[in-house]
Amino acid sequence: MILFIHRKDLRIQDMPAFEYITQREVPSLHTFIVDPAIIGQGRHVEHSGIQFLRTLSKLVELYKHDGLTLHLLYGDPIEITHDLVQRYPVQEIVVHEDYTPYSRERDGKLERVAAQRNISFTSLPDQPLIDWEDFHRFAERTDAYKVFTPFYRKWKAYMDLFFQPPVFTDVNELQTVALDSEVLDKYSLPFLIPNSSIDEPSVRLQDFIEDDLDSYERYRDYYSEEGTSHLSSALNTGAISSREVYAAVLHLPQAESWRRQLAWRDFYLYQSHQDPVFYSYENRFDLSALNDFHFEAWSQGNTGIPVIDAAMRQLNQTGYLPNRLRMITAMFLTKNLLCPFSLGEAYFRIKLADYDHALNRGGWLWCSSLGYDASPYFRIMNPVTQSQKFDPHGRYLRDWLPELAHLEGKALHQPHPQAIVDLKGSRLQAIEVYRGILQTSKSQPLTDNSFPRHHQVK
Repeated sequence: MILFIHRKDLRIQDMPAFEYITQREVPSLHTFIVDPAIIGQGRHVEHSGIQFLRTLSKLVELYKHDGLTLHLLYGDPIEITHDLVQRYPVQEIVVHEDYTPYSRERDGKLERVAAQRNISFTSLPDQPLIDWEDFHRFAERTDAYKVFTPFYRKWKAYMDLFFQPPVFTDVNELQTVALDSEVLDKYSLPFLIPNSSIDEPSVRLQDFIEDDLDSYERYRDYYSEEGTSHLSSALNTGAISSREVYAAVLHLPQAESWRRQLAWRDFYLYQSHQDPVFYSYENRFDLSALNDFHFEAWSQGNTGIPVIDAAMRQLNQTGYLPNRLRMITAMFLTKNLLCPFSLGEAYFRIKLADYDHALNRGGWLWCSSLGYDASPYFRIMNPVTQSQKFDPHGRYLRDWLPELAHLEGKALHQPHPQAIVDLKGSRLQAIEVYRGILQTSKSQPLTDNSFPRHHQVK
């Protein structure tokens, strides 16, 4: 028997693990372990947790529709796995790879559990479009790419030659088995899973291709136009594979700009895999010049800068935030407000419905001028200029800040008299502060976070 554990692969199509299992021609026990370390501490009632659990609910429906069995268990993945391999004749544990520090530590423990029972442990690649080692051999590199543009050029060449199309396994060939009621009771969920109520990702993909792809390059930054695919949540939870998405637009010349976004996704996953300090940059610099004095005002949309306040209202109420606004709000927090990026990163973690650890961190590192190919410290987005350019008629501001609906023209975009910071002065200060921060870079991470912590994001 094979024990298969779902993680960030909440689908039943284009599953490398399913292809692997059907080739073994043995029964398989399919589980998803709801890990309190990830979904606990109230995250299950925040946008990121709710969206993930809705997608998980959809996965249960997909299993049932095809006459298969998926078990949702709650608790520590190591404890549960250890219990299952003791109770059942498990010969192999199969998972898809994950790259976060917590995931790597967890999977190392799972592998040790398997070794103790003389069980095979198989971890299959799934999230990125490229195979890291094969990509490096193709690029004839021993060191990692640190700049996106040359990475992208080689990525395109590699994908043209070696793209592995999606594999749609006949799920009827899977022989899923059921758990005993005693086990189900022991690891039952302490809360209800919300109804799925989400669109089918493949349908949404086709709708985007037919209706919005042609104009994507033109309107993707105009956040009041809704010109993007809205597939990020499905990609980040694995409700649809990046291979299926790429294959759908592979031969469409008008899709180049959108395919580039898939390359950015791979680049951040690549960074998380190749950069040894990707998840600890805040420990590599002396950040004592930063503070969290204005974090609360930023998080609640009370800064007095219209586009910032509108964006944070949208995020808090819906869990959605267009990419352009993520950059504007993140750079404002880290630069104009001189707040540590890790506080904003943690806030987005609980609020973004399409949250992904590597992609979220990559975006915050870019905005705070840290990490591979980050924005130069002296380039700081002006939120007023950005608002005027990408919401010229003020539709977005009026939607989320109805109290400003009476204002016309440029006045709608301008900071309020009581704004918490002066944009020009704070920009000049940020340049000086971040110049100093970057000069404190250590070859090895420091032992603590090196900035005063007054605020804990829960």
